[in-house]
Amino acid sequence: MTPMRTLIAGSALLATLAAAPFGATAQTVLKAADVHPAGYPNVVAVENMGKKLEKATDGRYKLQMFPGGVLGAEKEMVEQTQVGAIQIARISLGVLGPVVPTVNVFNMPFVFRNEAHMRQVIDGPIGQEILDAITNSPARLVALGYMDSGSRSLYTKKAVRKMEDLKGQKIRMMGNPLFVDTMNAMGGNGISMGHTEVFSALQTGVIDGAENNPPTLYTSNQYTAGIKYYTQTQHLIIPEIFVMSKVTWDKMTPADQALVKKFAREAQLEQRALWDKSVADYTAKLKAAGVEWIEIDTKPFYDATEPVRAKYGANYTDLIKRINEVK
Repeated sequence: MTPMRTLIAGSALLATLAAAPFGATAQTVLKAADVHPAGYPNVVAVENMGKKLEKATDGRYKLQMFPGGVLGAEKEMVEQTQVGAIQIARISLGVLGPVVPTVNVFNMPFVFRNEAHMRQVIDGPIGQEILDAITNSPARLVALGYMDSGSRSLYTKKAVRKMEDLKGQKIRMMGNPLFVDTMNAMGGNGISMGHTEVFSALQTGVIDGAENNPPTLYTSNQYTAGIKYYTQTQHLIIPEIFVMSKVTWDKMTPADQALVKKFAREAQLEQRALWDKSVADYTAKLKAAGVEWIEIDTKPFYDATEPVRAKYGANYTDLIKRINEVK
């Protein structure tokens, strides 16, 4: 063979390898994204899922994690996943509400009695129905599993031991009318605001407090902006999900799809264990920093938010009833 023919043949071989479909012997890199930083429970669980998949496929797949929002905020991450530019993303259910309205049921205040109840629901038939609804929707995403984000409770500069204590307090809520209405129903003044704005808003007195889980309160340093109290209202317990691009999924063999599902389930359980440890660790750090933990009777808050559930949950009454019946 002449040097020129050899060059042409080599170029053709390289072109063939470059165009090799998923599941072929050439390695496929799966880009995974999360807005949380490296070392966060969600990030670690997905990274370990990738390592298992790489080992089980003899290196045909390799996961590359992009934490800390380097590939964009959740909305941008979802858009990139839909077109296959990102293969795996961990996202909040809120961004899927417009496409898959059923997921909004998990956004209701006090729809779960506690975190244990939430886990029973997402681990059972209802949880699978929601995942299937996402996968079968026009969103072009394959729902792999859930991840814990804990319960959201109040943290404030002034102590909140009963509903009356919230009167007149401006509390930051996520940018969703449902969440603002929830705070207003609980007696406070709900203020819609982006997460990155909260620290300075606390410092300048634009808001008197916010609501979130202990890991977020600590890692965002918001507790250093005058926060003295953490009142365990647990008014919102919203699971998150991680998804795969349907573009990617459809190119995988059934055997590889089965492996992804298996390791995704293991990632869900691993993240849960890591999350529980994280909550315990950050709770201890916050208490050591002087934040007082306040236990309260949540029933008055539950009763006060009934109109919110009636308003936003009107289309999900049967589903809410089934969730309530889960023991």
